[in-house]
Amino acid sequence: MKLHTKIVLGLVLGAGSGVAANQLAPGAAWVRWVGDNVAGPVGQVFLRMLLMTVIPLVFTSITLGVAGIGDIRKVGRVGIRTLAYFLVSTALSAAIGLALVNVFQPGTGLAAEVREQLMTTYRSQAQGLQAAGTTHFGIDTFVNMVPRNPIQAAAGMDLLGVIFFSLVFGAALTLIPEERARPLLRVLDAVGEAVVKIIDLAMKLAPYGVFGLIFFTTSRFGWGLLRQLGLYVVIVLLGLLIHGAVSLSLLVRALGGLAPRVFWSRIRASIVTAFSTSSSNATLPTNIAVAEEELKIPPQIAGFVLPLGSTMCMNGTALYEGVTVLFLAQVFGVSLDLGTQVVVLVLSVITAVGAAGVPGGSLPLLMVVLATVGVPAEGIAIILGVDRILDMCRTTINVCGDLTAAVYVARTESDWDPRDVNEASRLPQAA
Repeated sequence: MKLHTKIVLGLVLGAGSGVAANQLAPGAAWVRWVGDNVAGPVGQVFLRMLLMTVIPLVFTSITLGVAGIGDIRKVGRVGIRTLAYFLVSTALSAAIGLALVNVFQPGTGLAAEVREQLMTTYRSQAQGLQAAGTTHFGIDTFVNMVPRNPIQAAAGMDLLGVIFFSLVFGAALTLIPEERARPLLRVLDAVGEAVVKIIDLAMKLAPYGVFGLIFFTTSRFGWGLLRQLGLYVVIVLLGLLIHGAVSLSLLVRALGGLAPRVFWSRIRASIVTAFSTSSSNATLPTNIAVAEEELKIPPQIAGFVLPLGSTMCMNGTALYEGVTVLFLAQVFGVSLDLGTQVVVLVLSVITAVGAAGVPGGSLPLLMVVLATVGVPAEGIAIILGVDRILDMCRTTINVCGDLTAAVYVARTESDWDPRDVNEASRLPQAA
């Protein structure tokens, strides 16, 4: 049985048994004992295994991503255009997600007593994080992003500080001689691979961790929480659909000169591969082939933009993170003002860059954003069971965003002419 099937099974069994216990034996001492001494601890072990990977994952992923660009002084216009497009399109997707959550508020439908129970249950975590959630956006936010001591920032889970240091450190590595930087980059690459393996091991515990966490939650709070989860899934999928069908189509037309109908019809192989593998890295060979053969993009452009995009252009992931953070904040009754939501948007964009291009690779970094804005990380248990289908969909948008970037860069930095592709699509197919 595949892992994602086991996770869904763990969610169904945990939710079913938890709701049954809540309905048939509300407040029973044995139910609380099972939650506190069996289900809860199993779930906490799983969560802690994910949390312990956050700092090394953020540092290695962002440092290697920035260093992988090459000497910043030599990248030139192609690199600047590529990175600017990545940032703008990713920020746009995150903004769409945040707007939808603010309009539809999928996490606010809980009964007042259920929300109060949630806050009581997770009070220790919520109190420890609440200060972050009420921080006002201003000049101090930017000043505090620069850590006095990066080691202290890592030990104190100051993720903004760690992210800033990682960005600067990665940029600095591009400015020293390659033979001096290469040994350290190899070490960081090995550390990153080891961290991904730890995440793989943690995910093997996911079916049991999800069962324990969701039983612990539903046995106390009943069916109402699951109804809100369904609304959350709808909002994420709606946001991804809007970004793909509207935003990316407009960008392809306006910046790339390519008819959206032609673009979407010619990248079907990439869409199918991304949806089935849930991995930007696994889709990269297909993406390069589609760009060169179907979109006729010059190999030097496709070979530069698409590998970089598989790591740094995560439109779908940023949207998903933004929606999830605001949804869980609403569920837990944590108020996030406009300034804090701007921080969520910025963090969603930055941490999406550091997400591993493998199935479930964004989950540890989602916990980064949750912790930074004052939402209990335990809330991730609520969405884990439905993450697989959302992962498939957001990976598809990630990959499509990479291809739109390649179209834009090809039009502005080469002799590629979108009219050739548009005209070729109008020609009748040979018998």
